[in-house]
Amino acid sequence: MRIILAGTGSAVGKTTIATGIMKALSEKYNVQPFKVGPDYIDPSYHTLATGNTSRNLDSFFMKDGQVRDSYLKAMKDKDIAVIEGVRGLYEGIDSINDIGSTASVAKSLKAPVVLIINSRSLVKSAAALVLGFKALDPEVNIAGVILNKVKNKAHYEKTKRSIEEITKTEVIGGIVRDDNISIEQRHLGLVPAVERENSLKFIDIWSETIKNSIDLDRLVEIAKTAPKITSDIVPIWNKLNKQPVKIGVAFDEVFNFYYKENIESLEANNAKVVYFSPLKDEGLPDVDGLYIGGGYPELFSKQLSANENMLKEIKDFHLESRPIFAECGGLMYLMNSIHEDKMVDVYPYKSILTDRVQALKYTIAEVTQDNIISKKGEKFNGHEFHYSKVIVDKNNIKHNLAFNILRGKGSYNLQDGFMEKNTLASYVHTHVAAMPDFGGNLAISSLELGE
Repeated sequence: MRIILAGTGSAVGKTTIATGIMKALSEKYNVQPFKVGPDYIDPSYHTLATGNTSRNLDSFFMKDGQVRDSYLKAMKDKDIAVIEGVRGLYEGIDSINDIGSTASVAKSLKAPVVLIINSRSLVKSAAALVLGFKALDPEVNIAGVILNKVKNKAHYEKTKRSIEEITKTEVIGGIVRDDNISIEQRHLGLVPAVERENSLKFIDIWSETIKNSIDLDRLVEIAKTAPKITSDIVPIWNKLNKQPVKIGVAFDEVFNFYYKENIESLEANNAKVVYFSPLKDEGLPDVDGLYIGGGYPELFSKQLSANENMLKEIKDFHLESRPIFAECGGLMYLMNSIHEDKMVDVYPYKSILTDRVQALKYTIAEVTQDNIISKKGEKFNGHEFHYSKVIVDKNNIKHNLAFNILRGKGSYNLQDGFMEKNTLASYVHTHVAAMPDFGGNLAISSLELGE
């Protein structure tokens, strides 16, 4: 069983509704959550709601067969998949094709779609929206509608009648406007669930709202209409390393932006993953290599700066030429400072948070130099989303950069991937499906370069 919850656009309430549905269904079913597109924060709520790790499905990173293979592997021993879409149903990498869109995943998985509409001030116009979404691509099976932000029962009933009689599409529920089911936002979107002590309380509120507002039995019946699909067995990572190795992965309130498949690719390459906290731990664990992912170091810069022993041990790890790979927030942490707060100082540049987005898009990068995760001449797809930037003096740049950015912005002058000894730091987020040697290369680098 599987269902996709898609929106007519951003900010229609997809995450609260999807998470509430996941939590409510988890009382009866073993729910596997998914998120379409490049997103770390929404899946953190899905995972809390269901107890199962939410996974990303993305047709920009993944080939068609990889989407199905990743889906089917995750569905082992699960009862139902609930898949939250990204932005509007048809939004992708450009204005014509399907790549990167929720629609592309719906077609790959042959999954029925329930369309979520912000119905504030809409009645008959809501039917026009549904008609347009259904007509744009008949291969996408829009099997139901959820109305969000209805004014009251009368508004819901009028809008439901309009949609059902005009479009012949079932409305399976409506949610009354209520500030209690909103989520706190910040510059990259929602506040990650790992940072909120009361996240479970909010999820319980959303679940109760869903149970009182949506016909969950009917939603499950729609999910049951999805036909059986088979895997093309297109692996999303390569197994290159057979020797035991230990990789330290930074994970805490600050650094928690990781694709689960990236971690699994390390494990598939015989790496023991050891989690540590740059925020709270006194020092590094005994490991051969480090992976420092994205997050919000700019909001914790004073606490990170105060953990001087951790900063020193990571700097020493680097000076010993042992491998460190850092993405986005990890890159900021390896600079000499975030604003005025001292950081690891692998790179002699300052990172600052700006009041406007610096980069928000899918990226395509070409590798120009061999490094700890990739080889010269390779190309890979990724994404970048950050409000921060690194202050680099163009007349005094001291580092080679490993990637030319063919699509996107990068860290400096359409380049990214600062290299220093065996440390690599980049604003580009990598998904192993787009760089299948990632786990193997980092494991081998850690074997060859670690103590």
